[in-house]
Amino acid sequence: MAVPKRRMSRSNTRSRRSQWNTTAPTLVTCPNRGCGEKKLPHVACPSCGTYNGRQVTVPA
Repeated sequence: MAVPKRRMSRSNTRSRRSQWNTTAPTLVTCPNRGCGEKKLPHVACPSCGTYNGRQVTVPA
């Protein structure tokens, strides 16, 4: 198992951790005319239950 031989400086630690950022999810509007809710792309709409113009789940 690899064990560090020397302590990593604060500067190096913080430089490495600066890459740990998160991004907000990309949302698209539901193409169903009656719905129009925001949803994740390539996922069935949780509001109306349609995906790619077809009803795939029971609406919530």
